[in-house]
Amino acid sequence: MDLNELSLPKFEPGWVWLVGAGPGDPALLTVGALHALRSADIVVHDALVDDRILALADPGSELIYAGKRGGKPSPKQPDISARLVALAREGHKVLRLKGGDPFLFGRGGEEALALVAAEIPFRVIPGITAAVGGLAYAGIPMTHRATATAVTFVTGHNLSGKVPDDLDWAALANGAQVLIFYMALKHIDEIVARLLTAGCRPETPAALIADATTDRQHIVETSLVGAPKAAAGISPPALFVVGEVVRLRNGLDWLGALSGKVLDHDPLDHGDIRDAG
Repeated sequence: MDLNELSLPKFEPGWVWLVGAGPGDPALLTVGALHALRSADIVVHDALVDDRILALADPGSELIYAGKRGGKPSPKQPDISARLVALAREGHKVLRLKGGDPFLFGRGGEEALALVAAEIPFRVIPGITAAVGGLAYAGIPMTHRATATAVTFVTGHNLSGKVPDDLDWAALANGAQVLIFYMALKHIDEIVARLLTAGCRPETPAALIADATTDRQHIVETSLVGAPKAAAGISPPALFVVGEVVRLRNGLDWLGALSGKVLDHDPLDHGDIRDAG
């Protein structure tokens, strides 16, 4: 079926579409994202958008880099928002392509509010966020009836670049069965220390997932207390996962199985937990 047969929305001149490109693998693009790439005449993209995804854009479109990487020269957020407004006012079909999902630690809300203030029409197309895609490709389920019925997403730094000071660390340590930290490498020592002080067990299983869903994906399994040392050889972007679900990777590492890894049908040592009803 051709995309045109799906009654997808028309990308009108003067509009800005905020679109999630997913965590890396082009296979995780939504149909809406692919439609946007084929329709836009200007694509303003983040640093983490895979080159294979950018190659799917209309050949006549202009690609504008607007990536923000920690510790490196980057365009300021107000400047990015102002450029989106200016391009839309010039009558372009502007695609703002963001890694993961634009509304989950992606500053999409800030950019959308700038468009609202400038009276620029916009549309949001969600994307598979890094936690969803990255953990699935790592063979770590975010939830599992035997060990986790809740999951919490946490940013590793706030607007000033520091560990968020408005987090209830006791609630995270004692009430969240699975913690997934975005952008945590820079402050992983402090994050781990705060979780331990708040009551997390030092031996809690943990994992670091770098370059999730790409050919460069690298996963290190460790414990909470061992995470800072394990992170020493890892470069961002990376996710930091804390919780018993990490143990399930021994049974669910489907990518590893493709390379010959033998999977364990009972990685939690719970016996036969298949649903009898």
